[in-house]
Amino acid sequence: MTPITFGPAHRQWKFQPESKTYDISGSETGEKLKIETTAGVQGTSVVLDPGKTALVIVDMQNYFLDGRCMDHPNGVAAIEPTIEVLDGCRKMGVQVVWLNWGLTELDLESMPAGIQRGFMKDTLLACTSQIRPYVGLGSELPDNQGRVLFKGSWNADIHSRLKVHVKEGDVHCAKNRMSGLWSEEQELFGYLKDAGKETILFAGVNTDQCVLGTLTDAYNNGWNCVLIDDCCGTTTKGAREVVVGNVGDHYGFVIDSKGFVAAGSGKAG
Repeated sequence: MTPITFGPAHRQWKFQPESKTYDISGSETGEKLKIETTAGVQGTSVVLDPGKTALVIVDMQNYFLDGRCMDHPNGVAAIEPTIEVLDGCRKMGVQVVWLNWGLTELDLESMPAGIQRGFMKDTLLACTSQIRPYVGLGSELPDNQGRVLFKGSWNADIHSRLKVHVKEGDVHCAKNRMSGLWSEEQELFGYLKDAGKETILFAGVNTDQCVLGTLTDAYNNGWNCVLIDDCCGTTTKGAREVVVGNVGDHYGFVIDSKGFVAAGSGKAG
C-alpha cells in the first residue's frame, strides 16, 4: 500500500497504513528509532531521527518533588523511568535538555497577576496548603530552601535523584512561565531552533500544567511532540487520562519508557 505523505516539503511525515507507522524523522536514510505508541489508535508506531530529537525534562525540581516542599507521589514515581530514558538517550544520541523554573528579579517585575495568583494561595486565603507552601513566586522559603523557584536556589535545583545523572553536554534552559516555549525569547525556543531539533520527547511535572503547556506551544510552533507517559506525573486527579488522550489523538504521540528503551535495541533502518 502506498504511503501517505503530508506536511510542508521540508518537514513531511510519512504514514504506512498497513503497519500504522508514522515516520516523522524527516530523513530518507540514517539511523532511526521505531517506537510503539501507548495511546491513540491501537497498534500505531512512530519513527524518529535521534539526531533531530531532544528529551526535554520539565520541572523535575526540589520544589515539586522533595518532601520538604511537596507531597508528590506521582512525580516521584516518574523519576526512575526518567533515569532509564536518560540512559537510553545518551546511548542513542538524543540530546538531553533540563527545562526548569529559574526566575530573576526582572521576571518578577513583569510577572502577570494571573500567574502570580497560582503560587500565592496561602497568602490570599490565609491558610496553609496541605501540599506545599503557596507563598508566592520569589518569596523566601524556610530552612535555607531559598526564594520560590528563583534561579540558583535549592528549591529550584534539579531533584537529587536526577541531579546525579546530569552529564556534561546536557543543555539547561530556564523558564519564567508554565510553558518554556511561550515566546521566541525563551531559552528553550532558541536552543531547539539553533540546534535543528524537530522532535521533542517530553518528561516531567506536572503533566497537565508545565509539561502540557510546553508541549502545546511546541505543537503550535511546528515541533513533533512525543509524551513519555510514565516519565510524567501530576497531583491533579483525572488529569493524566485527559492529557494522554488529547496528546495521543491530536497533539502528537504517547509512548512509555519501556518502549523507548526497547527501541534502542531494534533501530529502524
